[in-house]
Order: sequence, then C-alpha cells, then structure tokens
Amino acid sequence: MASAVGARYAKALVDAATRPGAEAPPEQIAAQLKAFEEVCRESAELRNILLSPAVPGARKRAVVSRLAGALGLSRLACNFLYVLIDHRRLAAMAPIREAYEALLDERTGVVRVQVEAAGELPEAQKDALQKELSLLTGKQARAKFAVDPGLLGGAVARIGSTIYDGSVKGQLQALRRQLRGE
Repeated sequence: MASAVGARYAKALVDAATRPGAEAPPEQIAAQLKAFEEVCRESAELRNILLSPAVPGARKRAVVSRLAGALGLSRLACNFLYVLIDHRRLAAMAPIREAYEALLDERTGVVRVQVEAAGELPEAQKDALQKELSLLTGKQARAKFAVDPGLLGGAVARIGSTIYDGSVKGQLQALRRQLRGE
C-alpha cells in the first residue's frame, strides 16, 4: 500500500482520537490497535478470514465485533477497523498504525530517538539520557534502547537523520581522522 494512502487513514484517526470529548486517549487507541494486530498475527485462521476477499464484509465486521469485545477495544478503534474492512485496507493495518503513532507523536511534541549502547543501560542512565535528549531537541524524547556490542563503550543516538555519536568507537574513528589530517 502506498504510504500516502496509509497517511490519510492515520491522519483521519488522529483527528478523531484527539478531538475534544474523544472517548479514549489517543495512546490507548494505538495500544488497542496493536493488540488487535497481535491477535491477528497469532492466528492464521483469523488472518485468512479478515484478509480474504471471498469473505463478505458483514462477516468480517461480526468477527471484529466479537474480538473487540474480548480485547476491550474502544468504539473509535472498533469503528476504525470497520472502515478498514469496508475499504479493503485491513492488510495495511500495521503501516497505518505506525503512521498514526508517528503523526500523534508529531502533534503532541514527542520526538522518537533510537539509542544504541555497548551494553544494557541501567534505568537511571536511560532516564538521564532521555532527559538530556529532550533538552537537546526541545521536545519530549521517547527513546528506544538497543544493545550494539560493536560500539566498545558509550552510546549512539539517532533522531531522524541526525546522529549523536558518544561511543568509544566513534571517538576512536574521529581521532584516527584527526591523526591522518582528514
């Protein structure tokens, strides 16, 4: 599916989820849609029913309605799934949800940061790093941490296309370039 189409669905959902008087917080809608995806991912039979063009939309709606009750989905999340069924876009649920989360972050002043460290960081260091990245960007940083043993020590933070390299490996490479006169 083209990203432009997914972006339109994501924008419509963000508009509905952030309007005054919305029944559930926008972050909860994202979590509910993710839970729905997980259930679908775990069941091949469910995926076949929901993605097959041979199964009528009314049957798919009935299945989603039962799942919505079992998962405790909000009315907005359930209605959004119905729209995806009606427009035959349920197969693109994951990219639409991801676009929804990214757009929601943008609207609420959250920046996503990918942090790779040489080893697992203690919670106190993760919190301190997130606070520092928030100050650096002027937005609330939401960091996703990963381990990269090839770094030797330190960490590398990626915010969009900007990389902040505080790793030992990066410092050694910079020193090497300096010594070579580059």
